[in-house]
Amino acid sequence: MNYLAHSFLAFSDEQIVGQFLEDVIPNRDRFSFSEKIQEGITLHREVDTFTDAHPELSEAKKIFSPLVRLYAGAFVDVSMDYFLANSLSDQVLKNHAEKVYLVLRKYESLLPEKLVRMVNGMEKDNWLYNYKEDWGIKYSMQNVLNKAKYLDKDVPVFEVFMNNKPQLKKHFDVFFPELLAHAEKVNSQF
Repeated sequence: MNYLAHSFLAFSDEQIVGQFLEDVIPNRDRFSFSEKIQEGITLHREVDTFTDAHPELSEAKKIFSPLVRLYAGAFVDVSMDYFLANSLSDQVLKNHAEKVYLVLRKYESLLPEKLVRMVNGMEKDNWLYNYKEDWGIKYSMQNVLNKAKYLDKDVPVFEVFMNNKPQLKKHFDVFFPELLAHAEKVNSQF
């Protein structure tokens, strides 16, 4: 999951929580949360659907596909978080990261243990803020590799990212404003 983009596209604290819950709860459990948290879950799904169908990201996936095949989308998502982090001022990014950690701590009693453990690591290493750094994205890409069942853990995806950074940035520059507009439209329907 591209944690920075999903949290950045949330329009309330509860939506932030829903955005994080979406990837870790069974679909049947979504209705056990408040309406506002369910909005975050729905928004997460809408963001993913829009992203998966976007032609710019389809092109971006081609950069990673020869190396990681079906996992290309995960590496594109991580790449987009890098460009989002670098499109924000340092203070805006820092404030956003701190807010997300505070919100997730506030709602910690609602989070599955697996997500609490992830949030502990995320906050300790300040993932959201460090996405702006090359080493932060390298770390995130390695995490994806470590979780991927059918990929060698030494696949040089970070080198592919670095070698194609200008092209990936062009894809981000077209894609992200359209994603933001889509998220605002979805949010206006809640």
